[in-house]
Amino acid sequence: MVAQELNKLKGKNILVTGGAGFIGSHIVDRLSPENKVIVLDNLFSGLLSNLEKSKDRITFVKGDILDKALIKDIVAEVEFVFHLAAHVGNIRSIKDPYFDMDVNIRGTLNLLEACRTSNVKRLVYSSSGAIFGEAKYLPIDEEHPLNPESPYAVSKLAAEKYCFAFHKVYNLPTVALRYFNAYGSRQDTSEYANAISIFLSRTRDGKPITIFGDGEQTRDFVFIDDIVTANILAAIQPAAVGEIFNISTGQEHTIKQLVSIIQQVSARQSLVSHADPRAGEVRYSRANIEKARKLLGYSPKTSLKVGLLSTWKEVVKE
Repeated sequence: MVAQELNKLKGKNILVTGGAGFIGSHIVDRLSPENKVIVLDNLFSGLLSNLEKSKDRITFVKGDILDKALIKDIVAEVEFVFHLAAHVGNIRSIKDPYFDMDVNIRGTLNLLEACRTSNVKRLVYSSSGAIFGEAKYLPIDEEHPLNPESPYAVSKLAAEKYCFAFHKVYNLPTVALRYFNAYGSRQDTSEYANAISIFLSRTRDGKPITIFGDGEQTRDFVFIDDIVTANILAAIQPAAVGEIFNISTGQEHTIKQLVSIIQQVSARQSLVSHADPRAGEVRYSRANIEKARKLLGYSPKTSLKVGLLSTWKEVVKE
């Protein structure tokens, strides 16, 4: 079904902001064989090496979504926009909330304003499950109360609200996808990264793993291939316009379970220690994805163990 859906985007002019980043580059790889894809990235966190598979089929523009004139020129040439350019991460935003606000809110507003006066048929915005804050109930559906607990989460929610304001006021066809805990190859492994990328890189390097808190906190991890598929479905399904969707698996694992599975797929036993919980991080998380199943036809295909094995094979090549 996905291959058939992908054909609906064949021959289109597409912009991927943040296209040299983790999720963006995978979207570029999926779309570039059959489309004219423009990648916009300032390479603040993205890497040209992430575009190695697609570099001969795309137009790469090193630029910033804060550059209004540049954004307007690029958007004038495209029909579909996948907006992933962002200042990412709870911890990073706590250290620099002003920069976080600038990129995630003003940058998104620049893009929306450019799309408003162009012929863009659909803008798919990458939001985050972080906007929900601590869960009031599980699984978390799209109607769950919003209580962002970090500057990053606040900025992602504000940008999401701008998207739907432009849909309502200007009839701009927007869709928002709230990813929960994304993982896969090409993910950042710095201190600002998520648990999986850090744990895998440290396992590869023979270094100990630090769990913040007791390890009983839960996360709903979603593999990159399923996220890419969700983006494509959001771009072509008529019922998606004006809607928000949780994108994950609907299954939760504790951090202790995550470490155990990593040890299985890597066949390595890293030393594990514990540290104090980090500010801005929730205790429990699991998504309700029934809306995405119903309106998008989204169905995650990759189990955590299979996804971790695939990611591990890529990590050891680095």
